[in-house]
Amino acid sequence: MLANLTNTLISLITNLYVVTGLLGIALAMAIESCCIPLPSEIVMPLAGIMISQHKILSDVNPWLALLLVALAGAIGCLVGSVAAYGIGYKGGRPLMLRYGRYLLISQHDADKADAFFQRWGSPTAFFSRLLPVVRTYISLPAGITRMPFAKFCIYSFLGSLPWCFLLAYVGTLIGDNLEQLSPIFHSLDVVILVLLVALVVLYFWRHMRNDRKARESHTALDQAKLDVSLQQTARQSTVPIPPSPSQPPFPPSRY
Repeated sequence: MLANLTNTLISLITNLYVVTGLLGIALAMAIESCCIPLPSEIVMPLAGIMISQHKILSDVNPWLALLLVALAGAIGCLVGSVAAYGIGYKGGRPLMLRYGRYLLISQHDADKADAFFQRWGSPTAFFSRLLPVVRTYISLPAGITRMPFAKFCIYSFLGSLPWCFLLAYVGTLIGDNLEQLSPIFHSLDVVILVLLVALVVLYFWRHMRNDRKARESHTALDQAKLDVSLQQTARQSTVPIPPSPSQPPFPPSRY
């Protein structure tokens, strides 16, 4: 079933590239960068394979075609990242934590992103673009922390460009040697499928475990803060109010 889903996804992306060319590549990468799990590790290598097979940009020098594909991917990353940045900027952390779980964004992910930004600041938007998985979700905390928009765009584009170029280049290498590699892939179909299923299960298990632990930790911290606040309120309500210094503590005697 997983293999069928993968083949269907690859077929859809391939047809998109054939019909729309560079625009389709930009669209696919925009989806990936807008916190929708469409892996760039599939999107960009497919573009490279199609370059080597002369299915797209067939009348362009291969190296120039590779650069154009990388630029289209980086522009798409920027467009999707801006959308995710806007969501984080307007909705903030509560919105991300409320709906992020449906896009596999956990409390644990949010805490790690916050720690990244607190430690490295704005350059996080650049270096995170070179990291699988993290690059998909980093724009939300960038918006939440109110990172300067112009700096965010520059760092996002510059970080996405080498990533897109590298993946597309790997795709061209695969495409040039597809006939030699196909028998190897077919002979290892079962092994590859088992590994993919195991990795997916492990990822979901770790994701849910880390999210549960992080949420329990935050709940305990919030409860501790609430207890301290209630104790302070109770002390303030039991402490007698001293008399005003301008008024005598007792009414003057008539005798």
